[in-house]
Amino acid sequence: MNHLPEPARPTVVQLPDGTHVYADQLPATYAGPQVVHQHIHQAAPDKTVQRIALGSGVGAGAVAAGVYFGPLLVAALTAMAANLAFLAVLALVLGWGVHTVVRSVGSDAGAAAVKNVRKARRRR
Repeated sequence: MNHLPEPARPTVVQLPDGTHVYADQLPATYAGPQVVHQHIHQAAPDKTVQRIALGSGVGAGAVAAGVYFGPLLVAALTAMAANLAFLAVLALVLGWGVHTVVRSVGSDAGAAAVKNVRKARRRR
């Protein structure tokens, strides 16, 4: 009826100074520099980030946050860029309109147009 694995029995070791310690808490013996050979093949950017994050020991929560917030950030930046582009076009059109009106009013043709409007109002 007991289908669970046996619990791990800690190994107790007596050190040369007479103290007892658990064997799994002893520092590992140094075997030289550790070489990590990691291949990151061409993949979608979010998958590459996942692989790097998991390979560096980052938890699954951080990877999930990157997968969720990565596209969300791209969408937010795209929306902001679209709004700024619209405002730039609007400012350009309004500036062109003001420039055209000021140029026409300030020239000789503009002065003649103002005289014609004044004459037309007086005739009424």
